[in-house]
Parts: sequence; C-alpha cells; structure tokens
Amino acid sequence: MKEIGIIGGTGYTGVELLKILKNHPEIAKISIAANSTANKGLYEVLPELVSIVDDIKIQTVEELLENNYDVIFLALPHAEAHNLVPMLLNRDTLIIDLGGDFRLSYCDDYKKWYGFEHLHQNLLDCKTYGLAEFVISYNFKLIANPGCYPTSILLAVIPIIKLMNNNIESINTVSYSGLSGAGKSLRPDLLLSEMYGNVKAYNILKHRHEIEIYQQMNKYGYNKQFSFIPHLLPVMRGIYSTTIITLKNKVNKQDIINFYKEIYKDEIFVRVRNNVPELKWVVNTNFCDIGIEVRDNVIVINSAIDNLLKGASGQAIQNMNKYFGFNQTLGLL
Repeated sequence: MKEIGIIGGTGYTGVELLKILKNHPEIAKISIAANSTANKGLYEVLPELVSIVDDIKIQTVEELLENNYDVIFLALPHAEAHNLVPMLLNRDTLIIDLGGDFRLSYCDDYKKWYGFEHLHQNLLDCKTYGLAEFVISYNFKLIANPGCYPTSILLAVIPIIKLMNNNIESINTVSYSGLSGAGKSLRPDLLLSEMYGNVKAYNILKHRHEIEIYQQMNKYGYNKQFSFIPHLLPVMRGIYSTTIITLKNKVNKQDIINFYKEIYKDEIFVRVRNNVPELKWVVNTNFCDIGIEVRDNVIVINSAIDNLLKGASGQAIQNMNKYFGFNQTLGLL
C-alpha cells in the first residue's frame, strides 16, 4: 500500500487526484499541501468533497515534506515545481509533475515559451515524458505529465508518424478547450458569463504547448511543418482536437484505421471509433476517443479527452499505476 503526498491539492487537478486516489485500492494514506489555504480543513475549502474524501488538514509544503511518501504529485502553476523537484529527488520517492516545468527537452526553450530561466538541464535529460500509452519503461523517479492539448494531439498523430513519416508533408491542428484548462485564475475573459455563446482563438502560433508537441513528434522522426491553434469553448471540461495531415501520396482509409486499432489494441484508454468522436463521450473519463477520415492524400483525425483527467490527473494516476506494476485502470474505471 502506498502513501501519497499532493502539493497543490486544492486546484482543479488536485481535486481530481483526491477523488481518484480515495477510490484506489493500493493507496493507504493521502496528505495534501497548499499555500493560500494551508492550515484549513479540506471541507472548509472544498465543501463539495464532503462524504467523498476524508476531511483532512491542508498542510503547508514544509509540513508535508517532514514525512516520507511513495509518490508526490505536484499540481502547481508553471515555474513553481522548478526548484522544488531537485530537492524532492533526494528522497526515494516517485515525483509526478502535472505542470510544465519538466516537459520540454532544453532549458533554452523555457525562457522563450514559459518566460522563466530553467536551471536543471540534467533533470530534463533524466525524466520520463509520461504519455502513458507510449512509455516503454520508467527509468527515472521524475515523470513529466504531458499537457492536455499535447495528450489529445500526440495520441492522434504518433501512430501515423510511425507508419508513414516519409510520406507526410505537413501536420496542422486546431484544438478547443473547456475553461477549466486555465485553472482557477480570476480573469474576466475566462468567466463563463463572458464565454457563454462564444468561441475564440488565443495564443495563435505562440502557445507553449506547441513546442512540447513538436519536440515529441521529433522523437518519432517528424521534423517538417507543424502548426497548432487553440480555442476556448464555453464549457468547463474537455479538449477537442482536429488534426489535418497532408501526404505526398494517396492512402486507403481502412488501412489507416486498421493500423490505429492495431497500435492501440492493448490500450484500454484509447478508443479508435468508427465514427466522429464527440466531447460528451469522454468528459469525466480517462478515455481518449479517436476518429479518422481520409480523402485522397489528406487524413483528418479528431481526438477528444477530458482535460482534467486524461489531460492531467487521470493520466498521472495511469502513470503511477504503470510505474508500480499495477493494473493501469485502478482508480480510473
């Protein structure tokens, strides 16, 4: 039985972790820490969790770190895990970072895409990028949990890159996210009252997830044109991505579908659909639904996930399960 610490336990992803871990048969104890809500009771801060999880005290980070844990989940804003992780790795503890501080490959990229100076190239080199379906082995004590947009897009494009990288001319993705993807920050433009009945693009050609996606595509051999345009939807949860892949030559639709089904035949959380996925099919689940359409030399892949589960906390638990050799569905189905 494992003991768990969650730092940043009262944000959206922290709450999802609490809900999943409470029902996980291999978890003995959960402790949480936060900054602004430290020393309060969990029910005082999150009354919606009454009778769902235990009413534990929210600790300070310093208090939580006085004890040892089998796993520490970091559900922190960007740049806050950067200096915490090196200290935590001195322990015999699995660290799963749900933020972006260790997802990229090079320190220099953090200044451009995240706006802070990254000082730990050694940890960027010695981490597991936790796209769970494509992790071959967990060789390190640090798992960088992928972003929500990258999860939805990479699960859609990695198979086609593996199948016919030399035949691909370009990959372009348009994605749509629920408002919870921005966290609990109080910004007027993210209020549901402002977004209701509205859709808008943002961070066009400069979203920080673009470099994360492209670096992972590079690792599978793709180094050609890629663009990513995110949009906001007037819903709370979910990511919906439409990826257009232009090829040099024509392909057969059923051949592509069959290849995807073969790639994912043993991956319970990826469902290759025979029709176009809908966002409501995956909300509040850890599934990624994929649909494929082909016309001549153009492939269109639609993929849908819940941004707080498959795009964050659910995938983090899936990585933990795989790391310890548990059935990867524990707590998630």
